[in-house]
Order: sequence, then structure tokens, then C-alpha cells
Amino acid sequence: MLRPLKEYEICSERGFLPPEDPLTSLPAEFAEWEQAAAQLPKLLVSDRIRSILRTMKELDPSSLKNKPQKERAMMLLSYLGHAYVWGEKQPPDALPEVIAVPWHKVATELGRPPVLSYASYALSNWRRLDASGPIACGNIVLLQNFLAGIDEEWFILIHVDIEARAAQAVSEIPNALNACDSQDGDALSKCLGNIGDALEKMNQVMDRMPEHCDPYCYYNRVRPYIHGWKDNPALPSGLLYQGVTQYQGQPQFFRGETGAQSAIVPALDALLGVGHKDDPLLHYLREMREYMPPAHRRFVEDIERTGSVRDFAKRAAAGNSVLRDNYNRCVKLLHRFRNTHLQYASSYIDQQKQTSANNPTKVGTGGTPFMVYLQKHRDETDDFLLT
Repeated sequence: MLRPLKEYEICSERGFLPPEDPLTSLPAEFAEWEQAAAQLPKLLVSDRIRSILRTMKELDPSSLKNKPQKERAMMLLSYLGHAYVWGEKQPPDALPEVIAVPWHKVATELGRPPVLSYASYALSNWRRLDASGPIACGNIVLLQNFLAGIDEEWFILIHVDIEARAAQAVSEIPNALNACDSQDGDALSKCLGNIGDALEKMNQVMDRMPEHCDPYCYYNRVRPYIHGWKDNPALPSGLLYQGVTQYQGQPQFFRGETGAQSAIVPALDALLGVGHKDDPLLHYLREMREYMPPAHRRFVEDIERTGSVRDFAKRAAAGNSVLRDNYNRCVKLLHRFRNTHLQYASSYIDQQKQTSANNPTKVGTGGTPFMVYLQKHRDETDDFLLT
């Protein structure tokens, strides 16, 4: 069975979001990182971003005392690193030592690659306006931006809000598995009802994306900075991390930031027994786990090892229509979530006019043919409805 949620760095009230609000600053010795990151919206319109960042002093992150500090350092360095790579017309083939070395060190300690990933882009990139209010759009703002502006702000905050709504579903997963283990159909039905309620709220938040995030603005001013350097036609030879001895002078290939690096949907797939056919896209989904916080990755893997509730639900549903309906409701809402994502991918990316090889319309920020991938996994979801 699963371990206590705390061991997976999961909070029953916040899900995969940090148990405490993210830090808003590092100790004074890291002021140069803080100042450079705060100036990114200005520096990125100067066409001198690389020459400016190269003049920073190389700071040693060894004095960072705890995980919140390391997460903030990872966020700052990720933004600085991606600004360096994508902030001018042609991407470079190497990242300077002043960014590469501390970025690699902090990333290694956090168990993630030195690239901007969802954990830094969304999970640890927010603060509340009213500290006593909810973690929800209207009461949260970003800690860090590339260009700034309402479209970038809203795009990321929608993800943060979804994570907060998902907490109810995530916290029910151990209860659902326990109910299945004890063959208690009514208890499982109740858990699935609560998970369905959470999925309803997640979908309601997802539906709000167009309120303040315009497709043109997203494609041209938000998306360009979150690409990675694996399967990216603009960086076919990867990126060299200067000064990182562990890489032995070899360029590295890392995926870009993508919502596929969130643990919500993989965890719910694992619980409900929603599977996907063994093909390159499935291997991509597995690869995305390498970019998750290790504790969240273990949570998904432990659910998979424990086994889904599907087989028991299928047997018990024969005499329990409420259980069947609650299970199917979860699957349908998961399908709806995926379908909305697919629709957004079409309008926000696929239908946009490509103006640079740095921002392809047919390749996702994670380096995949995203329309095929999203449609495939949406369609496969409905195959698991109970009849």
C-alpha cells in the first residue's frame, strides 16, 4: 500500500503544491540572481540578454539551507538559463559556466534535470495576495516572469489553481485503494464521488484559460521561452553546459516545460486503471516523470505497483450502480480535461502562424508531435468506461 502522503511531499489541502507558500526571496548573498531574474522583462527586450547575464558572478549554492530555498534557486536559474538560450534570435550551442554550474548543482540536489520544468514554472512560482485567502485565481500572482503581461501571468496561474483543486482528488487516492483492498464497494464509491467533484472543479478552472490568455499572445510571447533542447529542430545538437564536469564536455538533451510533467493525471490514470498503448508516445509520458519532483514520481509509481481500482470496481458495479456511475463519471471528466487541453493546443499553437524555427507549431515544448499525442490519449481514455 501507499505510504503517508507527507512522505510523497503531498499535502491533503494543497495536493502537489508546496505545503508552505513558496519563498519570495533568497538570502542576500544571492542578490545578483534575484536582481537579474527581476529584470528579465526589461532585459529580454534589450537584445543584450546574453552579454548581460555572462557578466554575473558565479555564485555557489552550497549555502542554501532547505528545500524551499533550493526550489527558489532552481526557479531563478531556470528562468535565467532559458532567457539566455531563447532571449535572442539564434539559440546558442552552449550555456555559460556562471549559470550552468550552479544550475546543475541545485537541480541534482532536487533530483531533476537542469532545465525549466513544470515544478519551477508552476508549482513553486506563485504567492497569495491575501495570505489568509485561497490558492486560486484572483488571489495569486506569479513570483517570476519572462516578459510579464497578463497572458503569461494567467497561463501559469491557471495551472496553479488546477493543482489546488486537484488536492481533493489526490488526497482520496489512498482511501480509494484501501477501500478496494478491503473489498468495500460503498467506500470506494464515496471516494470516487469526491474525486469526481475535484475533477469537476479542475475542468471549471481549465475552462477559464481564454479569459486572460489570448492564443496569439501565448504563442508569440509566452511559449517561446519554455522550449527545451531535446527533439527541438532549433537545437538539433543539444546544449553544452560549460564547466559542468559531470557532463564531460558533451552537449545535453532535455525536454522543455510541459503540463505532462504534472503528477495529477498520471496519478489518476494509475488509480482508475486508464492505460495507454505501448508506443513512442507512451515512452514519452514515462520520460516526463524524470522532470517531476522525485517524491511525486514515487507516488505515481507506488500507485501503479499497488494496482488500480478498476478490476474491483468492474466486479462490484454489477450490483452497485452508484459505484459504476461514480467510476464512469471520473473517466468522463478525465476525458473532458484531456479534450479541453487538445482544443487549446489546436487554437493556441497548431493554428498559429510560425515565424521562427525556435517556436515550431508542430512540435510541442516537450519535443513531441503534440496534436497526435493529445488526441491519442484523449481517445484512449473512453475505452475504460464500465458498461
